[in-house]
Amino acid sequence: MIEVKKLTKLFDGFAALNELDMTVPKGSVYGLVGPNGAGKSTVLRHITGIYKQDSGSVLIDGQPVFENNDLKSRMAFIPDDVYYFPQAGVRDMMKYYSELYPRFDHHRYEKLSEVFSFSDKTPIRRMSKGMQKQAAFWLAMCLRPEYLILDEPVDGLDPVMRRQVWSIIMGDVAENGTTVLVSSHNLRELEDVCDYVGIIHNGKTILERSLTELQDNIVKVQIVYPDDGELPKDLKVMNHSKSGKISTYIIKGRAADVSLLLEASSPIFYDIVPLTLEEIFIYELGGADYNVKDILL
Repeated sequence: MIEVKKLTKLFDGFAALNELDMTVPKGSVYGLVGPNGAGKSTVLRHITGIYKQDSGSVLIDGQPVFENNDLKSRMAFIPDDVYYFPQAGVRDMMKYYSELYPRFDHHRYEKLSEVFSFSDKTPIRRMSKGMQKQAAFWLAMCLRPEYLILDEPVDGLDPVMRRQVWSIIMGDVAENGTTVLVSSHNLRELEDVCDYVGIIHNGKTILERSLTELQDNIVKVQIVYPDDGELPKDLKVMNHSKSGKISTYIIKGRAADVSLLLEASSPIFYDIVPLTLEEIFIYELGGADYNVKDILL
């Protein structure tokens, strides 16, 4: 389990993280989302022991991460911008990693060469961004990590390779109980793989729930009322728009509870639609001054 408590980090007086809390259950896939500059990459660099916090704690299996070589040998981190030694190919880095990581799996390295079908002797710096990401996954998955930390992991990969990479990751989750923490702006993709979601804004966690609970707790309602009808006052409306006679509401609450209240208000017609993770992200952050603005050009 990854436990982050009251994590604070200042850069030249600016609070990149401000008493942030988050919990990643063991064996789960956790999606960390937030607007640009929210602090996502900074959180990941603390969890992987690159940064030392100014205050608060970062624990994995109850142990502090910073300067803990045993914990670091059990995790793999793929940052947004991958970096390797200037002249090194994948095979050179394989030899280097196999000396540092006791769980490095040479057999898996050879098997994955069938998936990542490019020469492992080509210097990584000469590869395209997509191929560099493939090289990073090739090496990271051979570490047999207990904890896999990913920052924009499939950015630059084509659709087929994205699916291939996620297939390998989810196979490790199912077979080995690997814990995956992934930060990404591709919310549609996260929706397919995540068990838990944390939304952060301005260095703080504003929401953290299982994906199922999150999607069960906010709904989109399309409804038509007679001229004298109106929405029940007890409903917590997050957003409202209207097109002709059809009103669309984003309402916080369980679908079953919302439906009971709507039935009692005698609408002509209504329909309750589950929200996507992307829609939940937008409406949750709407309360944090993060609305899409209409700009006249």
